[in-house]
Amino acid sequence: MAGHEQHYILPRPEFDKPVKLAIVMSPYYKDIADNMLKGAVAEIEAVGGTYEVVEVPGALEIPTAIGIAERMSNFDGYVALGCVIRGETTHYETVCNDSSRAIQLLGLQGLCIGNGILTVENRRQAEVRADPADQNKGGGAAAAALHLIALARKWGDQRKGVGFVPADEIQLAGKA
Repeated sequence: MAGHEQHYILPRPEFDKPVKLAIVMSPYYKDIADNMLKGAVAEIEAVGGTYEVVEVPGALEIPTAIGIAERMSNFDGYVALGCVIRGETTHYETVCNDSSRAIQLLGLQGLCIGNGILTVENRRQAEVRADPADQNKGGGAAAAALHLIALARKWGDQRKGVGFVPADEIQLAGKA
């Protein structure tokens, strides 16, 4: 069974300046979300970080809330927590694919996001993955965000946007 395989886990990153994360969570399956939140909080607190929890109705709203927070707040990174359990319709595929794709696109823009949106076949799979004493996917998502924050800090000052230099950084020829 895949849940019992041993995987390598990177050592926790260390920070010389405090980190602040937004945990954006859908409590659609409240018990599962609460367990994932426990794991994420423990991981963030283990590195001395702070966090703010933001709740949204469902998994599709998580990337939108992260995008809003990035534009209007001062977080170093984000932890996306939610759960999508397969039902009888194709809505499952839509929610899984679109929420994952949107989070990936935000990440490609330079946001440090740990994706902890579970996509499972049944409630039991979700319970095992959410349990901090078992697979601890909430803690894993927080760890991913923290590692990306450490990497961004290692590589220096981060610019907002992709591929464009802000107008105040453009030097015209002949001007120093």
